[in-house]
Amino acid sequence: MTLRALLVLVLTLTFAAAPFVTPPFTGYSPETFPVVIDRPAIQPAGYAFSIWGLIYLWLIAHAAFGFWKRSKSLDWDETRLPLATSLGLGTLWLWIAPHFPLSATVVIFVMLVAAMAAFLAADEFYDRWLLSGPLGVYAGWLSAATAVSIGILLAGYGLLSNTEAAYAMIAVILAFASLIQFLRPEMPGYGATVIWALAGITLVNLNSHIFVSAAAGGAAFLLGSLIAWQWRRSKALGH
Repeated sequence: MTLRALLVLVLTLTFAAAPFVTPPFTGYSPETFPVVIDRPAIQPAGYAFSIWGLIYLWLIAHAAFGFWKRSKSLDWDETRLPLATSLGLGTLWLWIAPHFPLSATVVIFVMLVAAMAAFLAADEFYDRWLLSGPLGVYAGWLSAATAVSIGILLAGYGLLSNTEAAYAMIAVILAFASLIQFLRPEMPGYGATVIWALAGITLVNLNSHIFVSAAAGGAAFLLGSLIAWQWRRSKALGH
C-alpha cells in the first residue's frame, strides 16, 4: 500500500508539472480537422480553465496527506490504482493533444473512467475533504472536458454541425453528471465543478450562439437544482 501511495504522489507531481514543460494548450487547432471551426460552441470560455489551479493544488494535498498519514489505509488504497492510471495518462495528455485530437479524446475518456472509478470508490465520510473532495472535483472537470472533446470532434469531422454537437454534448454532460451526483449526494463539489464548466459554455456563447448559451445555462440550473434538493434533503434527515 505504501508503494501505491508513493506512486500516486509521484504521478500527481508529474501531472501538475506537465503544464510547465509543455507549450501552452488553448484548445485543438482548427486546422487539424476536415471542417475548420474557429470557435467550437461547446468549448467553455478561457477563464473556466483556471479551475485547474484548484485541481492541481487539491490533488497534491490529497497525495501528500495520503502518503504521509494514510499510506496503510484500506479506504484510501481502493482509490489509488485507478487514480494513478488517470494521473499517468494526464501527464502525457498535454503532449498528445496539440497534434492528435482523436488520440487525445480517447486518452481523456480513459482518464475520466479511471478518475470516476477512484471517486466512486472513495469512502464518503472518511477524510472527506482530502479523499472524496479532490477526487470529485477532478472527476467533475474530466466529465465536462471529455464531453467537450467529443463535441469538438463531432463538429470537426462533420458528423454534426457546430451547434448540433454543442446541444448533444450539453445533454450528455447533464445526464451523466446528474447520475453521478445522484450516486454521490454528499459530495456537491463534483456537480459544482460541472456547473462551472457549463457556466463557461453559457457565457462564451452569449453573443454568438444564444440558444447554445441558453441550453448550457439551463443545464447548469437543473444540475444546481439537484444539488440544492440533495442538500435540503440531507438537512431534513439530519445528516
